[in-house]
Amino acid sequence: MQKKSLWVLILGMFLGIFISVGGNVLAERGSRSPETEVLPFEDLRTFTEIFGRIKRDYVEPVTDKQLLEHAIRGMLIGLDPHSDYLTGDQYKELQEGTTGQFGGLGIEVTMENGFVKVVSPIDDTPAQRAGVRAGDLVVRLDDQPVKGMSLGDAVKLMRGDPGSRIVLTIMREGEEAPLKIEITRDIIKVKSVRSRLLEKDYGYLRISSFQSKTGEGLRKAIAELEKENAGKLKGLVLDLRNNPGGVLNAAVDVSDAFLDKGLIVYTEGRIENSEMRFNASPDDVLDGAPIVVLINAGSASASEIVAGALQDHRRAVIMGEKSFGKGSVQTVLPTSGGAAVKLTTARYFTPSGRSIQAEGIEPDIQLDRFKLESVEGPDFKPVKEADLSRHLTNGNRSKKKPETKDTEQDQEKSKLEITDYPLHEALMLLKGIAILRN
Repeated sequence: MQKKSLWVLILGMFLGIFISVGGNVLAERGSRSPETEVLPFEDLRTFTEIFGRIKRDYVEPVTDKQLLEHAIRGMLIGLDPHSDYLTGDQYKELQEGTTGQFGGLGIEVTMENGFVKVVSPIDDTPAQRAGVRAGDLVVRLDDQPVKGMSLGDAVKLMRGDPGSRIVLTIMREGEEAPLKIEITRDIIKVKSVRSRLLEKDYGYLRISSFQSKTGEGLRKAIAELEKENAGKLKGLVLDLRNNPGGVLNAAVDVSDAFLDKGLIVYTEGRIENSEMRFNASPDDVLDGAPIVVLINAGSASASEIVAGALQDHRRAVIMGEKSFGKGSVQTVLPTSGGAAVKLTTARYFTPSGRSIQAEGIEPDIQLDRFKLESVEGPDFKPVKEADLSRHLTNGNRSKKKPETKDTEQDQEKSKLEITDYPLHEALMLLKGIAILRN
């Protein structure tokens, strides 16, 4: 009886696939290549044979639902690293992530050669504070090897109750042995836009991820910077380092904020609604003030859309490292039962027609990753002419300017090249552009 029901199920699957594929072939005959019009009967027969063998011979009982779910997930994972099958819980977590609050460690991940690869840690999250870096390969989660897991299963293990701990075993380029990093889980509340004045007339704006309200948050942040500055900015550093991307429309909104005309990004795919074009509206929130965009290997997807658009329109200087190179668009398609399919449906292109897929954005100014250290101690002051005994006076009859102590802002600037060298270089470039404009 059990064997009979198994073959009835397989026959039903076979007929379903036949009707689905056959219907598509008849509907689209003439528009597809000949090889795609042939129904792969031998492959379907192999599938049903393997399905039956697993049901009969696998060491533990497996339900039909489990096998079918694995088959669906396998079809999607085999396409590219970003297509996937999402269970109801995973679909809910994805929706929470685009709104800016979810539980977990705070890292954006993908699959590479069977391991979980960190695209980038999210700002001010447990993963970032613990020292996880873009490019790290996670090979174990606690005592469980990652090899053989789906991306969804790995993410599920990394999530958990706030306060609980997990140990990530990581392979890192340049390290001879694997690193073990213990992380305490927390509720991840991502504030996608942060800003501050670097000094008078020069602002800093950091986007950690692209969420549904990022464009709105950016405009508000710039207005606050100008209010604090008591006037328009002479330049802005837009920091997209370790930004894993996010919502496509948010990337368009951010680009549009700095452009007053022209194409921002366009997408091309096989289905009609996958082909889209996004154009800028006549409104530049900085009124043409220069921008330096910082990127690195952890800048991906939506970050690359923004960097590519501003670079092609010569609206900003791109500085840093070559970006990640994710130039594909994923569409989330809900299915019955609350699950969903995340399917790659298009590639996106910069205004000049560049595809970023597997290539990334090349910065206009390349900065290698290294750390600067101060040669002298903070209390050391070099000897000047004015310090020598019996030195000649200046000869200027005007009153001598009183000596002033370094302000907190001056001290912060002196620390910047040590704590964040790329940001220091971006600020120096902005000041140089402002001098040439005057």
